[in-house]
Amino acid sequence: MILSDLLDYETLRLIWWVLLGVLLIGFAATDGFDLGVGILLPFVGKDDVERRIVLNTIGPVWEGNQVWLILGGGAIFAAWPPLYAVSFSGFYLAMFVILFALILRPVGFNYRSKKQSQSWRNGWDIALFIGGFVPALIFGVAVGNVLQGVPFHFNDDLQIFYDGTFLGLLNPFALLCGLLSVAMLAMHGAAWIALKTEGDVAARARRLGGWAALLTAALYCLAGVISWLWLSGYRITSAIVTDGPSNPLRKTVELDAGAWFANYASHPVLLIAPVLGILGALAVFVTLRSGRELAPLLFGKLSIFGIISSVGVSMFPFILPSSNDLRSSLTVWDSSSSHMTLFIMLVVTVIFLPIVLAYTGWVYKVLSGKVKKAMIEDESNHTY
Repeated sequence: MILSDLLDYETLRLIWWVLLGVLLIGFAATDGFDLGVGILLPFVGKDDVERRIVLNTIGPVWEGNQVWLILGGGAIFAAWPPLYAVSFSGFYLAMFVILFALILRPVGFNYRSKKQSQSWRNGWDIALFIGGFVPALIFGVAVGNVLQGVPFHFNDDLQIFYDGTFLGLLNPFALLCGLLSVAMLAMHGAAWIALKTEGDVAARARRLGGWAALLTAALYCLAGVISWLWLSGYRITSAIVTDGPSNPLRKTVELDAGAWFANYASHPVLLIAPVLGILGALAVFVTLRSGRELAPLLFGKLSIFGIISSVGVSMFPFILPSSNDLRSSLTVWDSSSSHMTLFIMLVVTVIFLPIVLAYTGWVYKVLSGKVKKAMIEDESNHTY
């Protein structure tokens, strides 16, 4: 018996479904507050020094945080090839817009303070705002479209055809999810600014973060109500083969008005995910208003965990439903890489992920402490 036989195909698929969620949540919980800081930059910083203070709260860590996005994309490519093929080709224009917005961030960080001109710096502040707002919005829009089903299909040779348009992605429910994403990450960014700054900047971050937290809870509840009343989910009606070949056309699927809530009815313990999403956001509001520093950041991460995991729990075993050809919908059981590929990737992940986490924790410990006005005004410090 070889080592890979210790984990069967079904178990490996489940593990990689969980790991995909971990990577997406890891990105939202780390680089998410970087995006949130960009969203709030024009509003919490009223002059050049204050905006430099805000930028330097994330200056040492944002590049490392963005690695989670690369890890997520790499995991999709290696573990879920059909998912990668459909999403990265069908959402090509949306991905291009995200990439353009993300490119504005490193350029903005490095060029903003190269000139003393206030108009020059204001222009880069707008670019940094776009670099935070646009990815946050489009990531949420993407999730909203996934919940509704994406217009693609396979032919009998498993060739992929995407039948949608970029503007078709900007439907009302998807935009609602996009606004929820913006509010959620703004809430998280405000908690980070409140932790890392003091004085007027921190006070503005607490006020804006409190409103963002309430908006997060309200939009999340509204999206849930709309999903319950008007959004049809997907349900497999044929026999489910959990260890078969990755061929999505070997099943039959139907639309069901309550399908996205069926897992909660079958396993009530899963309700902890949406509960954490709501209560975490409300706890951020309370702790920001009470002047706590670390607690809002931790509760923000808890809310992010609950909101994102509730999407995965609701849709399981679906990963990417098809609105054009129901049986083409991708699930955990029919869209993964081979058994050996998943096993080798798991071994690599078990070795290197703890190293990444340990190094990240060490970096945050070394860089702990507040960014103060005197540090920014001291020209001997290499600050943004």
